Amino acid sequence: MSFGDPNNPYGPPQGQQPSGYPPQGQPGYGYPQSAPQQPGYGYPQAPPVQQSPYGGYPGGPMVMPGGVKAARVMLFVIAGLQVLGAILVAVSALAVSAAKNDESLKDDVQFQQFADYSAGALWGLTIVILAWGVLAIWLGVKCGNGGNGVRVTTLVFGIITAILGIYPFIIIGLVHTVLAVLIAVFVGKADGDAWFNRPKY
Repeated sequence: MSFGDPNNPYGPPQGQQPSGYPPQGQPGYGYPQSAPQQPGYGYPQAPPVQQSPYGGYPGGPMVMPGGVKAARVMLFVIAGLQVLGAILVAVSALAVSAAKNDESLKDDVQFQQFADYSAGALWGLTIVILAWGVLAIWLGVKCGNGGNGVRVTTLVFGIITAILGIYPFIIIGLVHTVLAVLIAVFVGKADGDAWFNRPKY
């Protein structure tokens, strides 16, 4: 029998190294065995890896969370209320200006001074109310694709609106206060944070 015959059952196994060298490719006696390639009985099967829609980076929700959607709607509601408030204040300014031109009140110096001051203040207040409404609309639009800066601005907007709703406009600002607190809570939650800090490609 020759050891060179590949069909010899008594010969050394194929690919065996000469004596004195450890075998390559197979662990020897006392070496730890490698883990099985296929899970056998008793081994739990791992779930398949989900493909991330953000180019391999995990995180970032795929759709806008419900809280952010609600905050967005509330921002638009506040903007609508701001427009209504601006209209009411503008009508008040027009009424004061019309009363200023009233013949019976023309000789009343105190009323004329009050009318001059209040008409200017009311027009200025109208501009501020409209600007606040425009900011609410802009924040509502930017909730869809804005980053962390939009989130922080929305939080600050909600806090300031809530404070202004309490004082000095407590009666007419109660709805603003409730909506603003809800906006700040929804945007400040963890899912809101994840939405605004998601990777954008």
